Amino acid sequence: MSPTHETANGGRRLVIVESPAKAKTIKGYLGPGYVVEASVGHIRDLPNGAAEVPAKYKGEPWARLGVNVDHDFQPLYVVNSDKKDQVKKLKELLADSDELLLATDEDREGEAIAWHLQEVLKPKVPVKRMVFHEITKDAIQNAVRNPRTLNQRLVDAQETRRILDRLYGYEVSPVLWKKVMPRLSAGRVQSVATRLVVERERERIAFRSAEYWDLTGTFAGQAGDASAGDPGTFGARLVSVDGRRVAQGRDFGPDGQLKDPAGVLHLDEEAARTLAAALENTDFAVRSVESKPYRRSPYAPFRTTTLQQEASRKLGFGAKATMQVAQKLYENGYITYMRTDSTTLSDTAVAAARSQVTQLYGSDYLPDKPRTYAGKVKNAQEAHEAIRPSGDRFRTPAETGLTGDQFKLYELIWKRTVASQMKDAVGQSVTVKVGGRSADGRDAEFSASGKVITFHGFLKAYVEGADDPNAELDDRERRLPQVAEGDPLRAEDMSVDGHATKPPARYTEATLVKELEEREIGRPSTYASIISTILDRRYVFKKGTALVPSFLSFAVVGLLEKHFGRLVDYDFTAKMEDDLDRIAAGNAEAIPWLRRFYFGEGAEGAEGAGGGPAAGGGDSAASAASAADSGNGDGDHLGGLKELVSDLGAIDARGVSSFPVGEGITLRVGRYGPYVEGPSEKEGEPGHRADVPDDLPPDELTVDYAKELLAKPSGDFELGTDPDTGRPIVARDGRYGPYVTEVLPEGTPKTGKNAVKPRTASLFRSMSLETITLEQALKLLSLPRVVGVDPESGNEITAQNGRYGPYMKKGTDSRSLESEEQIFTITLEQALEIYSKPKQRGRAAAKPPLKELGTDPQTERPVVVKDGRFGPYVTDGETNATLRRDDDPETITPERGFELLAEKRAKGPAKKTAKKTAAKKSTSAKKTTAKKTAAKSTAGKSTATKSTTAKKTASKSTAKKSTGTAKKAAGGSAAKKSASGGEDSGADA
Repeated sequence: MSPTHETANGGRRLVIVESPAKAKTIKGYLGPGYVVEASVGHIRDLPNGAAEVPAKYKGEPWARLGVNVDHDFQPLYVVNSDKKDQVKKLKELLADSDELLLATDEDREGEAIAWHLQEVLKPKVPVKRMVFHEITKDAIQNAVRNPRTLNQRLVDAQETRRILDRLYGYEVSPVLWKKVMPRLSAGRVQSVATRLVVERERERIAFRSAEYWDLTGTFAGQAGDASAGDPGTFGARLVSVDGRRVAQGRDFGPDGQLKDPAGVLHLDEEAARTLAAALENTDFAVRSVESKPYRRSPYAPFRTTTLQQEASRKLGFGAKATMQVAQKLYENGYITYMRTDSTTLSDTAVAAARSQVTQLYGSDYLPDKPRTYAGKVKNAQEAHEAIRPSGDRFRTPAETGLTGDQFKLYELIWKRTVASQMKDAVGQSVTVKVGGRSADGRDAEFSASGKVITFHGFLKAYVEGADDPNAELDDRERRLPQVAEGDPLRAEDMSVDGHATKPPARYTEATLVKELEEREIGRPSTYASIISTILDRRYVFKKGTALVPSFLSFAVVGLLEKHFGRLVDYDFTAKMEDDLDRIAAGNAEAIPWLRRFYFGEGAEGAEGAGGGPAAGGGDSAASAASAADSGNGDGDHLGGLKELVSDLGAIDARGVSSFPVGEGITLRVGRYGPYVEGPSEKEGEPGHRADVPDDLPPDELTVDYAKELLAKPSGDFELGTDPDTGRPIVARDGRYGPYVTEVLPEGTPKTGKNAVKPRTASLFRSMSLETITLEQALKLLSLPRVVGVDPESGNEITAQNGRYGPYMKKGTDSRSLESEEQIFTITLEQALEIYSKPKQRGRAAAKPPLKELGTDPQTERPVVVKDGRFGPYVTDGETNATLRRDDDPETITPERGFELLAEKRAKGPAKKTAKKTAAKKSTSAKKTTAKKTAAKSTAGKSTATKSTTAKKTASKSTAKKSTGTAKKAAGGSAAKKSASGGEDSGADA
């Protein structure tokens, strides 16, 4: 070890963090005597599939789960192959160190990573836990001076969650495989989040639009003082007729219909116009003027979920992109830890914010006392600060040197933090009621409201966005003229306004995060990964910023609701979160809780070491299994998850994947996607079928559209018979586009050694199913076409169609063709001319963009859609982002294009992997290494054997927890901790 790593007393310290970026920043603050290295996320976890289960456990009935459910839910931890080199490196560094500092994040996940490091590395030197919530020189050095020990309570809490999610995912997911389609997944929070999105779409499907009309009058009194801001005239909306309130949008329910028809006056167009005509010459007067002080207090500093919501509203970031950018800001020392439930600021942060208020806005904007904010999150798990700029003096955005997305997110955090320590905004709000009697004797009353801000306070620095694009923001003023009760008014205009009720808005990432938090489902720090999971699993896709459930998610949620009702019940999931928090707080025992959840109350296997009721009352785990008797959980027998998934006979696979559309048409979710099926012509036989576009929002599948799909030509278009083979040639519309193929005789083997595959070819872009002929089909099936033989090399030159377009091939040398038609027209002479020219290694001439999307609000660069080698993509000239499967180049919105670019920028540039050169070892060195390996293996087996036989006590001994080694970390950053989502879908079980 280099002497530069020695401390004053000659000792050396090894500091381990999660990510290389974090290690690099911290290394600069510690100096000589410290070696800082990254674990690259989790170093061990439960096995991710059967291949990772050690051979000695493969025969165990619980090996599939990776949790010994019969032995106090003892977890089996393993190291993935791609982490072994890093573990080896850490062990080598530790061997030359005199002290180990575990400096992972100060939350459950970080504490668990630290514990796993200690278990795997087995240090023989003193071990200390180094914690901090910001990466600044003072914070890091203070953390070194004030270490603590590992918090076993946090470790146990994380492990309980991990085991619970594994049991849930690995037991419920196979049910979906058998009854819906393979490779699906279920998760404790994932499934509930999907249900929320599906239920909102059900509301949209059930919605029926209704019209309502009202009147808006423009009134004028005496001439106002324009110099004083008096507008003179003002608009007021009709609120009641003869004392009966006029129906407005808030009076209609999610189905679009009036909630209380008898309680309000519902005006149609005719009634509204008749009333407006009767009010034309009416004398109006001010009936009342109500003025009261307006006061608006600052918003609390950001926590994880409010940052995600506001970044979505103002910057167009998805939750995942927000956390990726925030992770970089944290690791590079710009902000405090970004996974927090707290809105509290430290005294240092308050002083820094107040100093900047005075400096930037003046002392008039600084309150006499620092502001404090009470936490709103129930059972907030960590004692972190709110998310704020790091340090004891906040850098202004201009001082940071940041650019792009990092600059924008830092600026958002900085503004919110400074504004939180400013004075209230104050002013006056006024409500004016105007009345008059129509020509036919009806009394009509109008109302207008206004707001004047006399002192903007914190609004000078920051105004929060709104989820509703039509909502009025806090800094908006509405001035009314100076009027008094009894003042006469004249109606300058009386307009009739028609409105139509709108279906409930779909969730966006921001509003789904808000909904999950309000329902107290899951942990706020996991919401970004949960949303990412349901998008990746194709349960949900995006239409602009809206989250749209797929038809597949309707089948999955329907099955879970009917047969596993309690597991996707919102209240049950929230209560389960409470139970896990009580375990974390030491008010309940993990093993009895898990036993009741898995085996059920009083069921066989529910008794044993550590049994007994959980402390604190209100244990929801036992109630999980009431769903074993009914979908709504009303049964008396409290069975557990194991019993719940054991009998699948009552689940009708076809039934859970079928949804009536109307007029005998049914939507079905098949293994290859959704399709509609018309009424059966003969009893017992399926009706006519037609594929449904994968990206069709479910509320748009109407009876008329289903009929349109069924009316389209589908199935096989028989074109004729191949005269050479005698086989029928058909054209088909496949999920990946139209194609032609030959029909093999019955009995032709399709699998095995003698299998025969039919010739198949995709149609050219210029062809269609309606016009293709047998002659064209046979030409397509004849490909590749031999153009001729190269006289110099003797190699055949062929022309064919490939994944990236038409091309020629000569041996291993390929050259692109300009068009698909050229495959059949190019001559040998033309081909030889192309091959005589040097192969273009660079890019070909740029193709024109497929679509222009406008200017990106973040980079202020023009964004276009282009067609690349690997498919269509969006670009601003600097960043490229491939379109997802559900993104159509022709219909993609500018907002969606900007979002894809924001996510790509947040990920940063792709890392290049250096090639490793295998070093040759001498025979003696190999023997020495083999001996060491054998010795370690023997020691490891001894430890594992002891761990397997030892019982898991409440204190969870080190011997028990040494079973196995670690898990593959996702992507190598703390932002990608393997269990950060708290979900184990079981998709690879």
